[in-house]
Amino acid sequence: MASQLCKVFLCNVTLLLLSSLLVLGQGHYKGARRFHLSQNGSHGVVFEDQWFTQRLDHFNGADSREWKQRYYVNEAFYKPGGPVFLMIGGEGKANKAWMQNGSWLTYAEKLGALCFMLEHRFYGKSHPTADLSTENLRFLSSRQALADLAHFRTMMAESRGLTGRKWVAFGGSYPGSLATWFRLKYPHLVHASVASSAPLYATVNFPEYLEVVQRSLASENPECPLLVKNASDTLVERLKDPKTLDKITKDFKLCSKLQIQTDTAYFLEAVAGNFMDVVQYNQDNREFEGVVGTNITIKVICGMMADSSLGEPYDRYAAVARLMMDTFSRKCLDASYSNNLREMTNTTWEGPSAKGGRQWQYQTCTEFGFFQSTDSPNQPFTGFPLSYHVKQCADFYNISAEQLAEAVAQTNEYYGGYDVRTTRIVFPNGSIDPWHVLGITTDITHDLPAAFIRGTAHCANMYPARSQDLPGLPLVRDHIFLLLKHWLAK
Repeated sequence: MASQLCKVFLCNVTLLLLSSLLVLGQGHYKGARRFHLSQNGSHGVVFEDQWFTQRLDHFNGADSREWKQRYYVNEAFYKPGGPVFLMIGGEGKANKAWMQNGSWLTYAEKLGALCFMLEHRFYGKSHPTADLSTENLRFLSSRQALADLAHFRTMMAESRGLTGRKWVAFGGSYPGSLATWFRLKYPHLVHASVASSAPLYATVNFPEYLEVVQRSLASENPECPLLVKNASDTLVERLKDPKTLDKITKDFKLCSKLQIQTDTAYFLEAVAGNFMDVVQYNQDNREFEGVVGTNITIKVICGMMADSSLGEPYDRYAAVARLMMDTFSRKCLDASYSNNLREMTNTTWEGPSAKGGRQWQYQTCTEFGFFQSTDSPNQPFTGFPLSYHVKQCADFYNISAEQLAEAVAQTNEYYGGYDVRTTRIVFPNGSIDPWHVLGITTDITHDLPAAFIRGTAHCANMYPARSQDLPGLPLVRDHIFLLLKHWLAK
């Protein structure tokens, strides 16, 4: 759940395409996305916020502090003796749309499952601490989140008489990673997992993200990434001439004139983010997650890049940026890095980055990296190298490059990266989705199968079936159901 991707890659919130406009980052918030109910939905049901008491620090017995974590429950399909499904929340608020629809509820209806969704600590309304200071964010980690899941699962089983039931974890994007690691680290608590679009290998530098963007654009039109590169290169050259700044400000509807020394990389990343977001969520079921009017696909933006009536490639590039702003009713693009710095270092829960931006960026700086840099010749963009991303870790949290590298290495050592050694996890991924590079796309074992779906994007298998779905999607959804049926019979 696509990732900001910031860089956030949520499949359970509606921030995603907005990220490039709000300049939260790329890819993974990109840090997050996107309702109508289908036949298996829970029509008319109101899902109230429910609260569960968690420890602040699961790994320090001397720390007895507690907090309230939000969750939802759907009992509509439960049959006595049936399994329990747990949808894992990610880097944004828990979206009640997933309690009303989605492929996991189709499986729940067929298998008689009780369904829970648990919001991730530090996101949405699940506030473990008084603020988002760096000191408090040390309690934000995937390891603490997994311990939250384990304690929730244990106590819910005891309180609801479910101790003998088999639990299945579901998640997409970062929550897909958590679903994998939950099964890996707590095999006695979770029987199986569905890990959709799950990046499992942590890496500081992730230029491959943009390489997939290039291939995905080329799959629509081989000329498209060439035109994007021409436009991006032209923009970079014009940024070197102070005389062009007024025109660039007008062309890209900037809120204020760029400060070349500080804003250039931030601006270039934001503009590239339009293409990154569209690729990651191409033909995504955005109406499901409450985003209307977002039918901007790879076909649409490549069509604009090929339209000579819009002017030179540079002009078409700017036209795409304006289209995205118009779509989301943004009057202008704030490309000021100093403004972003001020927002990202606001540590209050009411701050502009508290919806997930500050939290997810912290996790990338302390666990995952995932920085989508232009440090590769095989992609169409220029101007936001790894050093730019690493600088943000220092600016926002006082985390050095060395600390970042060590943290990412520890993540792979702790979880194993691609080397998953357990059973009963299925890994769906889409070929259009840049995050598949860090996931499992071929079977590891018979009990750790991959489901690689040609032509689909981030978390596509999680959404309700639609008539416009590519042929591979319903096949994979059916395949996952059969796997669950088989695994639950064991």
